[in-house]
Amino acid sequence: MVGKDNHICHILAALLNKQNIYQNYMTTFGIIKERKNPPDRRVVFSPKGLNDVMSRFPEASVKVESSDIRIFNDTAYRNVGVEITNDISDCEVLLGVKEVPIEALIPNKKYFFFSHTIKKQPYNRKLLKAILDKNIELYDHEVIVNQKGWRLIGFGRYAGIVGAYSGFRAFGLKNESFTLPKAETLPDQKALEAELSKINLPNIKIVLTGNGKVGSGAKEILDAMRIKEVSVDEYLNTEFDEAVYTQIDVLDYNKRKDGQLLDKKDFYDNPEEYDSDFMRFAKVSDVYMAGHFFGDGAPYIYTREDAKSEDFKIRVVADISCDIDGPVATTIRSSTIADPIYGYHPHKEEEVDFKDPEAIVVMAVDNLPCELPKDASEGFGTMFMEHVIPAFFNNDIDGVLKRARMTQSGKLTDRYSYLQDYVDGKE
Repeated sequence: MVGKDNHICHILAALLNKQNIYQNYMTTFGIIKERKNPPDRRVVFSPKGLNDVMSRFPEASVKVESSDIRIFNDTAYRNVGVEITNDISDCEVLLGVKEVPIEALIPNKKYFFFSHTIKKQPYNRKLLKAILDKNIELYDHEVIVNQKGWRLIGFGRYAGIVGAYSGFRAFGLKNESFTLPKAETLPDQKALEAELSKINLPNIKIVLTGNGKVGSGAKEILDAMRIKEVSVDEYLNTEFDEAVYTQIDVLDYNKRKDGQLLDKKDFYDNPEEYDSDFMRFAKVSDVYMAGHFFGDGAPYIYTREDAKSEDFKIRVVADISCDIDGPVATTIRSSTIADPIYGYHPHKEEEVDFKDPEAIVVMAVDNLPCELPKDASEGFGTMFMEHVIPAFFNNDIDGVLKRARMTQSGKLTDRYSYLQDYVDGKE
């Protein structure tokens, strides 16, 4: 009987230990009101998304801060059993999209939002300093990555979707051939595709850079329009009697200076050994959609001198990636949802009216997903649910939280210690 009693004791101890672990894992999440101007209607979780969280993780407690600008109203959250409140100070983990104003930060909390500090952006230095001063644990959405460093969540797909749509809208306005409503006036992606189905494109050629989430989002629109996708060789060497596009990767528009043909890893490891080979596309393209990631040291895709060339045929640039004065030389500033396009005069190297006959039309809105807040929020929540929420209840077994944690106990974590001089105002 002694052995049996000992066995029962071990079982009871294990159950008690499991209960203690369960209790330690109880977490209260708060969806914060977006306070940055201009207003952003996106949210980390839709009502359905939060309902899924509560169903899958009963140990998660969820509250939503009341908001009159959010794409989903308070009632929609109440209808799925979520508490709406004006005070979320009792929540442990606060989830937002854009930067939180310094005066709205609650000390000693865990925050998730896009802080726009990891590249030492000067305009947010005070924000990061305040986060440290207030003993906040900051987890930036941008650095929620897997073990290989690939981003797990983001709005890139929706930037691509809206960016491609807005590129066609710019084409129609430039050529006075058709008029599309702004994406922000339409409810969802299906509505965007419905509007695009009404237009007729001439036999133009469209080149798309990027195979990531942004490029894939743009491709969704091109495919929904049933625009024919062709190979690089066909695109460069064949005339078509219909609109066509090609999606190109880094080795299609860059070449090694020494002529060697190596793999993409070599390009990423040694970008300074490459020159742009994009002009061969610029010579035959009417529309350029930029959905690539541009790394440090990589050659510019095309320069201002390239744009002056008689061989430069591109007349509409949808710069979804939107790097100012960077790899896409015609992007001299970002544009806005209110005023999304401008003209670039290649010979004057300055902004002009987009209807100027010599102007290259540029669409360079830097917050495109804001124009599709419902779809973007639902998609973002799905990714957050898959990759982040489980980490709170499995002891962060995959290290997702550890990699994304920028600050802890009033200090930068080791992974982000490179920001110390930035915080101190020395950079």
